[in-house]
Amino acid sequence: MSEPNGDEKLPVTGNGNRRLFPEEAATAEDHKHDFEVDDPEEDVSIDPKEETKLLAKLDLFFVPIIMLVYLSCFLDRSNIGNVKVAGMPEDIHATADQFSTAVSIFYATYVAFETPWAVLLKKLTPRILLSTLAVIWSLTTIFSGFIQNIGGLYATRLILGACEGGLFPGLNLYLTMVYRREEQAKRVSYLFVCTAISGAFGGLLAYAILHMDGVDGEAGWKWVYIIEGLFSIVVAAAVWFGLPNDPSNAYFLKPEEKELMRRRAVQRAHYMGSEDFSWIEVRIALKDPKVYLSGLIQFCQDILLYGFSTFLPSIIKGMGYDTYQTQYLTIPVYAVGGLAFVTFAWFSDKLRLRAPLVLLANVFGIIGYILLLCNVPVGVKYFGTFLCAIAVYTGPGINLTWLNVNSAPHYRRATAIGMQQTIGNTAGIVAGQIYRKSPYTLGNAFSLGAICVSQFIIVGKMMYIRSCTKKKEAIAAGKRNDDRKVKTGDWTLDFEYHL
Repeated sequence: MSEPNGDEKLPVTGNGNRRLFPEEAATAEDHKHDFEVDDPEEDVSIDPKEETKLLAKLDLFFVPIIMLVYLSCFLDRSNIGNVKVAGMPEDIHATADQFSTAVSIFYATYVAFETPWAVLLKKLTPRILLSTLAVIWSLTTIFSGFIQNIGGLYATRLILGACEGGLFPGLNLYLTMVYRREEQAKRVSYLFVCTAISGAFGGLLAYAILHMDGVDGEAGWKWVYIIEGLFSIVVAAAVWFGLPNDPSNAYFLKPEEKELMRRRAVQRAHYMGSEDFSWIEVRIALKDPKVYLSGLIQFCQDILLYGFSTFLPSIIKGMGYDTYQTQYLTIPVYAVGGLAFVTFAWFSDKLRLRAPLVLLANVFGIIGYILLLCNVPVGVKYFGTFLCAIAVYTGPGINLTWLNVNSAPHYRRATAIGMQQTIGNTAGIVAGQIYRKSPYTLGNAFSLGAICVSQFIIVGKMMYIRSCTKKKEAIAAGKRNDDRKVKTGDWTLDFEYHL
């Protein structure tokens, strides 16, 4: 097992009536920068019923805003698939190859900015960083409605990538500031559900807006950009007012609920870590095999996600449907994908299992892509898109949660998430190149190969995590010497990895 350099192991303590997960307990030294704890042995027990009420309230106020902002982000990114079938390439005189390049070029800046934005989240504060990025990409989307040539499309896609690269890792880290490890998969699922909703809503919205073709002498695809960009501006304002920098002191919490948040924070201090930036934690994450195995899995799964979410309208249109039929036929496919992910995520948190559920979801995807590639009736091919959608959204989301819950403390996790997303999102460059011409045999075949490769890497990562766990158990039992170079955070003997 390869481990990066780091500090000595920090002792772990915890008490109270409620069972504390290993990562939730820490010494006063561990969390002195984050919480005012005079007595490290103070009672931080929590009434489960009160905690359930608190979680419901947190979900009520935070989740809609988080979902809205990610919905608008993915909507502004993926609407290029809707405008493609609405005649945009012809209007700006773009060839098929140039348009594919425009799809891919988005990810050049997207992946370049993910890790820096993730690491800077706390320093710049969530409110300032996320709302500023949202305003910039919203304006860029509006200006996309005035594009005259392929150069303009390239420019707007690059700006969108630079801004949107900070959103997903930022929102993901924000969730870790609010929820426990065993509460996260369901909340992360809400983000990926938004990718499905954006597809469904985008298709419905595009279907409606395209009927504005000719209004004020402008093409329908231009109105798609302008109206969706205006929607995103409103969402940016909601982010500024709705996501406080310190969730534990949110405006909607009563004094007793703030105290409950403080107790939860003390219990999770070892998982969250210090507020102080640490290059040591960054270096540890950059040398962690889990990060790169997770990144490779994400790369394979994101080939599906970006290929499917961007080109589903084109895939369905290639089956013989017209432009308007194509837009509304995408809606139930996205809906099934979103609902499937919520279901898988619920079981993931309930069972505290990650990899087995990704493996299962991918089986549906394998069958779906085989149906798209086979010479079968159009109805069967359309059914295949529903099966694909299950893997498309479930795989990347639960894989990200798998890394989330196995990385600690905060800056190690922030770097890990940023790196994983950087590696994974390079798949967007690939997706733009493999989906070129109907019936998209190359794209679907490549996606099928990617999902099969992902299955093998998932099994490999499971084996690696098992070996890490067995080594910790052997050291804790005194059966082997502790020769590890890293003994802090997720490498402490008491930190339990999720499979």
